Amino acid sequence: MKILVLNCGSSSIKYQLFDIENSETLLAKGIVEKIGLLGSFIKNSRLDGDEVKLVGDIFDHQQGIEYVLGVLTSKKHGSIQSIDELKAVGHRVVHGGEAFKGSVFINDEVINTMEECVDLAPLHNPPNLKGIYAIKELLPNVPQGGVFDTAFHQTMEAATYMYAIPYSLYKKYGIRKYGFHGTSHRYVSDRAAKMLNRDIKDLKIISCHLGNGASIAAIKNGKSIDTSMGLTPVEGLMMGTRSGDLDAGALTYIMQKEEIGLSATNTLINKHSGMLGISGVSSDLREVEAAAADGNARAQLSLQMYNNRIVKYIGAYIAEMGGLDALIFTGGIGENANNLRSDILKNFGYMGLILDEKLNNELKAKEAIISTKESAVAVLVIPTNEELVIARDTYLIVKDMVK
Repeated sequence: MKILVLNCGSSSIKYQLFDIENSETLLAKGIVEKIGLLGSFIKNSRLDGDEVKLVGDIFDHQQGIEYVLGVLTSKKHGSIQSIDELKAVGHRVVHGGEAFKGSVFINDEVINTMEECVDLAPLHNPPNLKGIYAIKELLPNVPQGGVFDTAFHQTMEAATYMYAIPYSLYKKYGIRKYGFHGTSHRYVSDRAAKMLNRDIKDLKIISCHLGNGASIAAIKNGKSIDTSMGLTPVEGLMMGTRSGDLDAGALTYIMQKEEIGLSATNTLINKHSGMLGISGVSSDLREVEAAAADGNARAQLSLQMYNNRIVKYIGAYIAEMGGLDALIFTGGIGENANNLRSDILKNFGYMGLILDEKLNNELKAKEAIISTKESAVAVLVIPTNEELVIARDTYLIVKDMVK
């Protein structure tokens, strides 16, 4: 079964085409960039290595998806001969609120409920919905599946996800911790159990998704019991440009002293803070590490802060779960930053965690167990694959309705 996976952003569409029943083969992948802007283009890569970049005006998401379908079925660069081979479309949806505790078949009722969640993710959910609207218009007979970043964390208990604000605000607006990166945390934790030849229901796992956006999840017996991101992706770890945990009183103090409103404050904590705000160098860890090596004190401070936040959350989740069997690193930073992994793991030797330093130093973005055989805690690096999870879930949702 051929399944197209779409991840629609505000001005972009990332896509992958899978043959899910044929060893989950990835047939093609690509991206549409600068939708509605000057210099729009689509880049497509095929299974056999064929690559193409096509430049042209792309005014909206529907037109962008038309381009995607055109490339995928083209004689020269395509991966399927006819659009009829496409049996389903799976969508990444950032926020499902409390309405969605798992992946769903998308119908009009689901779309209406997703529209009600827009206020919870005003930057992300609208473009996600645009992809759904476009497929409904272009391919009305092709079933669609929705996979939510927040769904995996819906197993958290109320004592964990509630904020200590008036309960009426939770009831009125749904203000609580939801968490994000759930599809990634779900994939790598399942994969870790398979790599360790263990039943995930018997494991206590901490998953560290470290990229420009970053979060950590505590996964006990296969279920998320806590995670660092909250109502929005700002809470938790220090990130590339996001502040992470911040005293709400400090925020109102800044607003008062700088005489800034809500929009400017939102930009401050989302775009100008984190590693960029502290280092003054970059939001890119590689550039900050280079500056730190050259003696830049602010870059050195930002790395110390970044590591300390990660260590603090790992330690808290070990206590919350009553132990730890496996610690996972994923995401662009987690998969590639061997120095960071080493610095973090030095703090957990008291648990009998022993890192294979040679393997850790040599590993780059490959799947591996980087702890020694003697280590009491397994440490794994697992490149995430959210698109494959979306394709798998979509297949399970639609398989009985597709001929």
